[in-house]
Amino acid sequence: MEKRARNSMLCPNCRSLISLDEERCPHCGLRNPGSRWKSLFTGRGSLLSPERLIVNIIWVNAGMYVLSILIHPASIGLSANPLSFLSPSDNSLLVLGATGTIPIIRLHRWWTLLSAGWLHGSILHILFNMIALRQIGPFIIQEYGPFRMVSIYTLSGAGGFFVSYLAGVPFTIGASAAVCGLIGAALYYGRSRGGAYGQAVYHQVGGWAVSIFVFGFLIPGINNWAHGGGLLCGVLAGFLLGYKERFQENYFHRLLAAICALSTLGALLAGVGSLL
Repeated sequence: MEKRARNSMLCPNCRSLISLDEERCPHCGLRNPGSRWKSLFTGRGSLLSPERLIVNIIWVNAGMYVLSILIHPASIGLSANPLSFLSPSDNSLLVLGATGTIPIIRLHRWWTLLSAGWLHGSILHILFNMIALRQIGPFIIQEYGPFRMVSIYTLSGAGGFFVSYLAGVPFTIGASAAVCGLIGAALYYGRSRGGAYGQAVYHQVGGWAVSIFVFGFLIPGINNWAHGGGLLCGVLAGFLLGYKERFQENYFHRLLAAICALSTLGALLAGVGSLL
């Protein structure tokens, strides 16, 4: 019995008891389940586990916000206007990876399409975006899975900023394009699934989408191009990647999520590295 326990493990993806020598989990199909890398990126307690994924994203956003403040602390915005309170300087944001026509055309920083979604212009800016992420993120993980959620979030953020760039927006940041992508994926899910549950999801999330765009038109400085582009990219990603009720996450979804995560990490490191 003791020998068997030493030769067995829990699959990091589906948590089924399997042999350490399995080349593929017989229950969920995960390749090389005994690999340490699998334990790091799949299963409970991993970086991409449903329990930690949203929290990890929030912590990275918070870390980048604090860093943007610390680069030029003397220029922190202390305006009485709550929308611009505790604002990092434009120079700090530019260095760390803000995007738009200025960084892309003048500085040839195409990687900022990935990094800009992790930067914020004030304490309320990051607070509102992280609250929205905390609300919609768990639903996307539930219906699409954590790997597809990473891909939808990343691709929608980059896609939204690309639309914004095409529209001529000179300088922009924020996680709202990616969050709008999650909303778009939820809209597609609700419309595609149908039934009482699907319709309820569609109408509720549709109300959020309308509120975001109304807020964007009423408040100056909101990048509606990025919001709209992110929403459309989320709908498209939801359609192309599918959701759990159609088919479970597979090797392609894991690979795409890994590419998105590593590309984002590279973009963030490029911004941080430019400080050196």
